[in-house]
Amino acid sequence: MDKKLEPLFTPWRIGSLEIKNRIVLTSMGGTDLLGWMEKNHFDKDGAKFILEVAKNNVGLVMPGCQPIYNPMFGQWLQKNRKMYRDLAAWMPELHQTGAKLFVQLTGGFGRSFTISRMMEMMYTTPVVRTISKPFMNLDKITASASPSPNRWSDKVPSREMTKKEIRDMVTGFAESSALLQQAGVDGVEVHAVHEGYLLDQFTLKYVNKRTDEYGGSLENRYRFAIEIVDAIKRKCGKDFPVSLRYSVISKTKGFRQGALPGEEYIEAGRDMEESEKAVRLLEEAGYDMLNCDNGTYDAWYWAHPPIYMPENCNLEDVEHIRKFVSIPVVAAGRLDPEVAAEAIREGKLDGAGFARQFLADQQWVTKLINGKKEDIRPCILCHNGCFNMCHYKGVPNDQDLSDSLHLARCAVNAETMQWNRHYIKKTEKAKAVAIVGGGIGGMEAARVLKLRGHNPVIYEKAGVLGGTFIPASSESYKGKLRELLAWYRHEMEKLQIPIRYNTEVKDISSLDADAVIIATGAKARKLPVSGFDKAIEACDFLNGKAVGESVAVIGGGLTGCEIAYELALQGRKVSIIEMKDDLIAQKGVCLANSSYLREWFALHKVPVYLNAKVKEIKDGSVIVAGSDGKEEEIRAESVISSVGYTPAPLNANGRKAYLVGDCLEVGNLRSVIWRAYEVAMKI
Repeated sequence: MDKKLEPLFTPWRIGSLEIKNRIVLTSMGGTDLLGWMEKNHFDKDGAKFILEVAKNNVGLVMPGCQPIYNPMFGQWLQKNRKMYRDLAAWMPELHQTGAKLFVQLTGGFGRSFTISRMMEMMYTTPVVRTISKPFMNLDKITASASPSPNRWSDKVPSREMTKKEIRDMVTGFAESSALLQQAGVDGVEVHAVHEGYLLDQFTLKYVNKRTDEYGGSLENRYRFAIEIVDAIKRKCGKDFPVSLRYSVISKTKGFRQGALPGEEYIEAGRDMEESEKAVRLLEEAGYDMLNCDNGTYDAWYWAHPPIYMPENCNLEDVEHIRKFVSIPVVAAGRLDPEVAAEAIREGKLDGAGFARQFLADQQWVTKLINGKKEDIRPCILCHNGCFNMCHYKGVPNDQDLSDSLHLARCAVNAETMQWNRHYIKKTEKAKAVAIVGGGIGGMEAARVLKLRGHNPVIYEKAGVLGGTFIPASSESYKGKLRELLAWYRHEMEKLQIPIRYNTEVKDISSLDADAVIIATGAKARKLPVSGFDKAIEACDFLNGKAVGESVAVIGGGLTGCEIAYELALQGRKVSIIEMKDDLIAQKGVCLANSSYLREWFALHKVPVYLNAKVKEIKDGSVIVAGSDGKEEEIRAESVISSVGYTPAPLNANGRKAYLVGDCLEVGNLRSVIWRAYEVAMKI
C-alpha cells in the first residue's frame, strides 16, 4: 500500500465504539437492509451489497436510509418485528468481517420528495387522491416545516407538519433505534440536518416559517433533530452511538436555486456562521458524530457532485466545522483518498466517506491496499444507473418506474444490485466470438465473454481501443471517464483478449467465428438546412478539430451543453441553440448534473436560444428562428453540430449477429454496458 494512504487505515472511536479504519461507506438509496419504497422486510440484495463492501476492508458501513414512516403503504418502521429478527440473524456474519454497521434512519423527504407525473395525477384528482392514501398518502409524506413548493412539481405543494406528526416521528426514531440495537447494530445515523430533507427543512429559514416552538430561533429550528437524539439516547442508553448526517452550508439562494462553487451570493439556508453555532448545539444534544457534506435539493450538485464539480468540493468546509466540535467528523463528496488521508494525518478530519465508488467496484478499497489501483473500476459521476432522477421545464421527475424503485444500480457495473439478472455463468462449451468494434460496448462484451470461458477477438478499424468514448472523454474535466477507458484497456490486456487493430470488417461472413457481435456505433445526424456542411461535427471537435474564438453549438442536449461548457472554460465566446424549451430536456440525466450546467450557463451569461430552429449556417454566423417565426442572426466564427446520432450497424448480410451499443439504439453509457453484458451472457 502507498504510504500516503496509511492514515486511512488507522483505528478511531465514535463514543466508546472502536472502528478499525477511517473508510466509511456512506448511505445511498437502494442499498437498504430493510427495503426501499416497498413493504419493509430484511432485504437480501441490500445485505449482499453491504456484506461485500464490509469484506473488502471498510471500517464503517451504512446501508441506504430507512424511512421511519415508509412513503409506500404508510408503514412505521418499528412495526415489523420479524425483519429485525432476520437482521439479528445476519449481523454475526457482518461482524466477522471486522466492520461496524450503522443504520441510517430518515424522517423523510418533505418538500424534496420526488414527484412523478403519476403522483401529480394522484394528488390533483380528488377521487384517486382518496383511493391512493392507503399506499401513498402524498399529503402526509410531503408535509414540511411550513407550506412550501415541492422541489420537482408545482402541483404537489407541501403543507405544515402538525406537532402530533412531529411527536410520532420522534417516537418512531427512538423505537426503531432500540430494535436495531437489540438486533446487534452498532449505531444509527439520523438523516438528517442535511441536503434539504425533512429535518433540514425545519432548520432552514427559507423553508421554516413556523411561529411555534419549532420555528424562529436557532434553538427552535433545530429542536426536531435535538428531540430525536434525546429520545434515542433515553431509549438506547448514552453509549449507543448516534451519528448525524449534516450539511455544513446549504449553498442555496432560494427555492430551486443553488449556488455554484465560487459564486458570490446571499445564503438562504445555513451559512457558516450559523453552522458553527449549530454543531455545538447538536453535540451538546448528544450526537456522537457528524457525517458531513454541503447542499440541499435546491443545490443538489453539492451533495451529489457531478463530474463538473471540483474534487474534494466539500472538504474545506468540513475541515473548518470540525474546529467547533470535539466529536468525530466525516467528510464526503468527490473525495480523493490521498487528499482525505492527508487531512486525517493533519488532524483536520476523522473519517473519509465514499459512496458511488462502491457501486462501481465493491472491492476498490482492497485493491487500493494491495497496490492495484489500475484494477479499480472508477465511478464516473454520471448518475445514470444510481440516481437518474431527471427534471427539466414542464415536467416533474421524468424517470422510468423501474429506475424509481431500483436505485443504487451502476452504469459502469452491470452486476451491482442486479445479481439475479447480471452474473458470470461459466459456459459449458467455449466458442470463438468475433466482436466488430472496440469501443466500450465491444470491450465489455469481450470482458464478460472471456470471464465466462469463451474466446473473444476484437476487430477494431482504428489503431487504439475506445471508439467514440475517446472523444466523449476528451474534455478537460472528464478525467474520471479517461480512467474508465484506461480500466477497460487494462482489462483487455489482463484477460489477454486478442485485438486486431487497423482492421476494418466490411463483411462478417468472412469471419471465422461461432458467433459475431457487431458494436460499430452510430453516425451523426445532419440537419436539412442551407450551409450545414460548414458545421463541425461534435466528435470531430472533441477529437481535436480547431474552432474560432466565438462558437455556436447547435443542440442543447447533454453532449452539446458539455461541449459548450468546455468551450466556455477555455475562455471562448459560446452560444447554445436548442429546439426544445429547456436545456438537457432528456431522460436519464440526473437533476444534480443538469441543474449544474443550466445554472452555470446562467451565472456566466452564456447566451442560450431556446425554442430556436436553425434556418441557415453562413460564414461567420447562424440564422435561427424563434417560436414566433422571427429570425435572428448569431455571430460565430465556428459552428459545432450536436444534434444527435442514428444507429450505424454493419450489414450482417444474412448471418446471425448480435448488436451492441449505439449501433442497436443510441443511448448512454449505461445502456451500452448493460446491453453488452446481457448479450455476452446469451452466447
